[in-house]
Amino acid sequence: MTDKLNVGEVLKPQGIRGELKVKPFTDDAEVFRAFSQVFVGDVLYKVLSVRTGGGAVFLGLKGVADRNAAELLRGKQLYILREDAPAPAEGRYYIADLLGCTIVTAEGEELGRLTDVRQAATDIYTVRMGEREVMFPAADGVITAVDPEGGTITVDKKRFYEVAVL
Repeated sequence: MTDKLNVGEVLKPQGIRGELKVKPFTDDAEVFRAFSQVFVGDVLYKVLSVRTGGGAVFLGLKGVADRNAAELLRGKQLYILREDAPAPAEGRYYIADLLGCTIVTAEGEELGRLTDVRQAATDIYTVRMGEREVMFPAADGVITAVDPEGGTITVDKKRFYEVAVL
């Protein structure tokens, strides 16, 4: 497990006072209000202000005093320490904990390794199966069990092959 979690991406400066417009990678943008510090790339910043609106988060960070300083952070990823993250609700997991898990069928057949999760109304998982990458939605009935500690995600084989993009 990783010690940092990716929670967003800096889209652009907002205004002239160094505020950042951030695309959140969290289920709820309001969770940013609980963060007292964030990493932008590898640099740790204290969070001074947070506001949300229109699906975005607007952050004021100590040391980012004007638009020029904010412009230098455009396109960078935002991280928080795992210990600062709220515990996920039951049946929910951090993407960082799922990446690298082995995708197996209920019968124990190993299909491949999870390499990417694209967030959408229904998350799209990418699994490396031999030399090719296969995408499938994390839809009802496809994933039957998730065990990040054991490193496995169990899928219903029939349903998987019905929805997978091979």
